[in-house]
Amino acid sequence: MAETVGDYLVRIDVALEGVVDKQERRQFALLLFEFLRGYSRADLVLREHEILTDQEIYFLNDAIVRLKANEPVQYIIGRTEFMGLPFNVDKRVLIPRPETEELVLWILDEGCDEKIDLLDIGTGSGCIPITLKKHWPKAYVETWDISEDALELAASNARLNEVEVQFNCKNALAEVAPPQSFDIIVSNPPYVTDKEKTLMADNVLDFEPHLALFVADDKPLMFYDAIALLATHALRKGGRLYFEINEAYGSETVNMLKRLGFSDIELRKDLFGKDRMVRAIWPGVS
Repeated sequence: MAETVGDYLVRIDVALEGVVDKQERRQFALLLFEFLRGYSRADLVLREHEILTDQEIYFLNDAIVRLKANEPVQYIIGRTEFMGLPFNVDKRVLIPRPETEELVLWILDEGCDEKIDLLDIGTGSGCIPITLKKHWPKAYVETWDISEDALELAASNARLNEVEVQFNCKNALAEVAPPQSFDIIVSNPPYVTDKEKTLMADNVLDFEPHLALFVADDKPLMFYDAIALLATHALRKGGRLYFEINEAYGSETVNMLKRLGFSDIELRKDLFGKDRMVRAIWPGVS
């Protein structure tokens, strides 16, 4: 007997009951059918009697098994959106978060001469530098990551979004200063401490790359310390440094930046009311 779209909407809902709530089950179904057939939410109702192909049934059966194991749906379909732009994602990189969109919006809102030099550190999927380059096409945008696998995927996203970004495999903890100076440096480095693992969802712990997530309990600011110090050599006078941060270490991050000589430091909360972003200005050496 032929299987229809409606049959699989029911099957997805039943299979994931007790795994995720009803709203998430509906969202998963929409994302799967959007990926398979380009369906909108309305199409799921209007086309529920359409017959599925054998290949579509195989994909959906596999997706249900993976979703029941808490694998993120973005990894199953291999893509996500960030600020309206498409991005390929898989287990090599973190799935971009809404908080990171807030950080990018802050950078864009503060504006600049588009002919700037910008450095992103810890690129992952490339969502930060690629989005900024898309909005500022005249900017020179460079990005670093320690993972060759992540850089390979990020480069595919630059091609997907038709922007030119300079990708470099570099360890921010080992770099003293880049050979050129920048107007903006931005980083969303690993900031979840090991002790916070117990607070994280299984779909993050089991599937997303730990290299991009975690830092030791006794060194929660290790990347921020290194990148801020590097920025004192790499930022031009009046240049801006932006961080996405662990909500528990906002004041510590601000104090560290003050000690290094940064000025006009601002700590911002995300939409959930958590300390999540910091911006600081490098006044230059007096």
